[in-house]
Amino acid sequence: MVEPKPRASAAQRLEAQETLGISTLDPGHRPPTMPPGRHVTIKVRMLDDTEEVFDISQRASGKVLFDLVCTHLNLVEGDYFGLEYQDHKMMVWLDLLKPIVKQLRRPKQVVLRFVVKFFPPDHAQLLEELTRYLFALQIKHDLACGRLTCNDSSAALLVSHIIQSEIGDFEESQSRQHLLNNSYIPDQMALMDKIMEFHSNNGGQTPAESDYQLLEVVCRLELYGVRLHPAKDREGSKLSLAVAHTGVLVFQGHTKINAFNWSNVRKLSFKRKRFLIKLRPNLNSSYQDTLEFLMGSRDCCKVFWKICVEYHAFFSLFEEPKARPKPVLFTRGSSFRFSGRTQKQVIDYLTLFLIPLSIPSTGVVSNSPHLSASSVNSQAIVNGQKPVELCGHSPDVRQPSPLTSPLLNDAGSVRTDDEDERFPTDKAYFIAKELLTTERTYLKDLEVVTVSFQDSVGKDEAVPDSLKSTIFTNFAPLYRFQSVFLREVEQRLALWEGCSNAHIKGDYQRIGDVMLKHLQGLKPLTAHLQKHSEALVELEKACRGSPRLEVLVRDFELQKVCYIPLNVFILRPLHRLMHYKQILERLCKHYPPAHVDFRDCRAALADVSEVVSQLHGSMIKMENFQKLLELMKDLIGIDNLVTPGREFLRLGCLSKLSGKGLQQRMFFLFNDVLLYTSRGMTATNQFKVHGQLPLYGMTIRESEDEWGVPHAFTLVGQRQSVVVAASSLSEMEKWMEDINMAIILAESINGPTSDWLASSLTDNKSLTEDSCAEAESEDDLMASRTSLERQAPHRGNTTVHVCWHRNTSVSMVDFSVAVENQLSGNLLRKFKNSNGWQKLWVVFTNFSLFFYKTHEDDYPLASLPLLGYSVTIPTESENIHKDYVFKLHFKSHVYYFRSESEYNFDRWMEVIRSATVSASHNRILSRKESHPY
Repeated sequence: MVEPKPRASAAQRLEAQETLGISTLDPGHRPPTMPPGRHVTIKVRMLDDTEEVFDISQRASGKVLFDLVCTHLNLVEGDYFGLEYQDHKMMVWLDLLKPIVKQLRRPKQVVLRFVVKFFPPDHAQLLEELTRYLFALQIKHDLACGRLTCNDSSAALLVSHIIQSEIGDFEESQSRQHLLNNSYIPDQMALMDKIMEFHSNNGGQTPAESDYQLLEVVCRLELYGVRLHPAKDREGSKLSLAVAHTGVLVFQGHTKINAFNWSNVRKLSFKRKRFLIKLRPNLNSSYQDTLEFLMGSRDCCKVFWKICVEYHAFFSLFEEPKARPKPVLFTRGSSFRFSGRTQKQVIDYLTLFLIPLSIPSTGVVSNSPHLSASSVNSQAIVNGQKPVELCGHSPDVRQPSPLTSPLLNDAGSVRTDDEDERFPTDKAYFIAKELLTTERTYLKDLEVVTVSFQDSVGKDEAVPDSLKSTIFTNFAPLYRFQSVFLREVEQRLALWEGCSNAHIKGDYQRIGDVMLKHLQGLKPLTAHLQKHSEALVELEKACRGSPRLEVLVRDFELQKVCYIPLNVFILRPLHRLMHYKQILERLCKHYPPAHVDFRDCRAALADVSEVVSQLHGSMIKMENFQKLLELMKDLIGIDNLVTPGREFLRLGCLSKLSGKGLQQRMFFLFNDVLLYTSRGMTATNQFKVHGQLPLYGMTIRESEDEWGVPHAFTLVGQRQSVVVAASSLSEMEKWMEDINMAIILAESINGPTSDWLASSLTDNKSLTEDSCAEAESEDDLMASRTSLERQAPHRGNTTVHVCWHRNTSVSMVDFSVAVENQLSGNLLRKFKNSNGWQKLWVVFTNFSLFFYKTHEDDYPLASLPLLGYSVTIPTESENIHKDYVFKLHFKSHVYYFRSESEYNFDRWMEVIRSATVSASHNRILSRKESHPY
């Protein structure tokens, strides 16, 4: 048996990083921004008990030292951590805003401890493996010192994951000897057999997976992340105060006896030894308006008050609070404030900006225990400081996440400063060229089904003959037919571009004849097109009847070539007919009636309009059906979303007001019910259903003034009322308009209905969010240990995830508009601070831009979801000085794209605006000629 290697120390990690070429900052190196003055050496004890020495100016702020530590560790999610030291027998956090000299009286004699400061409720919010490793070390410390107490089963399970990470798979004699030599919990000897039993069940887990499982268990413990501060109530009874992400907690011994959520707390303050909690008035509560606790000293009160201020800001605010202006004459109260990024800013930064390129060879899946952000090549800013290059490769290749922004290396594409290609000037040429470029993408999409999907799945015995007949038999002749058409379009465009005397011959500067011939030949295949919609139903039935086929399809969707959901590829032939219709409409509008190409274009338009009209009803049904199927894969806790008459209307983020304050939730609106879900505690990137709000009998009202929360409105159901807040006024108006419309539809169509989700929710004891969150006890933790094994991996790049991270929403109208607005072609792309332009093949579909080196590539190099972005024209001050340039920007991210002509510029602006600006809600009723499947 090969002895497993223990987890590397911090020094070994640093050596390995330097070997890989990861940029680090020598602790003794003085950054250029370090203030001048006398320098001192400061010792910092890391979580693995090693000590590092940092040379720093006494005049430097605490943030300078903290950033040096994070840079030394190559830690990007450093905002969860802090530096603490002992001051008068009391542990104090280093203030990042104050100079070092004003906090450490004898810096050389002080040893600061680098530890976890903020404990998130969901470990899945930690996106880097290194961060989870450091959290696991913190849990190990808390267990050993007795700060983290729990029942015996939970303690044994936690230790089993720790030793799995340290020594590897279970071997009885080795495991027993290791436990005899190392103490992880008090009274460990009494639990040794139980620890070894749990350890034997952890076989095959890597250290990263063990860390993930450890955090999976510990997040549910009542004392997770809790530091108890001794206090007394007014009667003199001994208590302890603590603070968590939800608010202020009160403990008696190790039992929580009370909790004051941030939403109920009006003010926190202290006067000498008294710590005061002023509550919001509540007629249903027996609490006093102001609660008073007596602590050991004024310093103890102030330390705890500061921690409360920081916890509230980090977990509850969207961004760092602004500094208050200094008073001219007198000061009143403390000027202390939270410094740094909030948790929301950290997550937004990591998911949107830290991993700027989803490289197919090193795909990224956040929340995965196998991968981390260091699995891809990227440029990161460590706590706003020096760039750190992250490199390395993961053996687990998965579909790139679309929550990343494209940032290609120069070697990844042809770099050009000026490429002024010569094209014909007629607008008809550019319309015809759009036909060519989009046809190339369409044929590639057909290949996904006819070649890639058939090679991966089609030959397996799990695929029934009926499914093979429906999909492969119908797609194959269409693919061959479209291949011939593409060659003809390419030949015509080549002649159009290359013949200077084409106006004399009169045969080359036209496209209507080619399209008319194609559409007339396509008519016999209309029967095949009608069966494409049936393929969705057939595939869904086959997957429900065969777990093996379901796994095969899911695995295929995780491949790089399947850059959007498989069901969308199956509906592509129906979508393509609409694109032909749009192109012909533009040509007919452009040509005068006497033009040589006008008659053929008009005849082709009549033919395609007839086919589109025949398939229109089927198309609407299948769009809704496809969306319901896609949403089922995004949700946990529901298995009957697709039912006759159900229509999807809108999905997106809202903040739900509960006893724990405002919490981000993903809402899903249908014509009969509104679901709310959360993302967490799962490695499958799915959203857990917390509850449902039937729409029949519901009313809705604005309630911003009532709750003091911006853009808030209340949903009043027959049995439950929910207060939610949108991210902006426009988002609130969209939701309220769609919900009001859905209420009308529910009353006119459905009438009162039974609880259609009650039997399929994960916790069907209650549909309220609070009860779902508290349903699990410590005794249930052993069962949760294997949840990741039971759950299957899932795409992390759906529209739902983009809406979650961008805090926005999309409607079914937006999806329908996105189907109509698809575009492909070459664009030149430049970043905000770069000089040259990169030529890329760009495909716009599914609210995203996908980037390729050439149109012949099988899968994209990177993707850029556009939800939340703005598209504008560069100003003079941006010094672009090029024609046909548009600008995409989201927060601090800015991209410039340059097209080849005025027509192309207008078209790209048109389709991108369709993804960045929501479509009119008034179109939704006009599209519903019949109820979807």
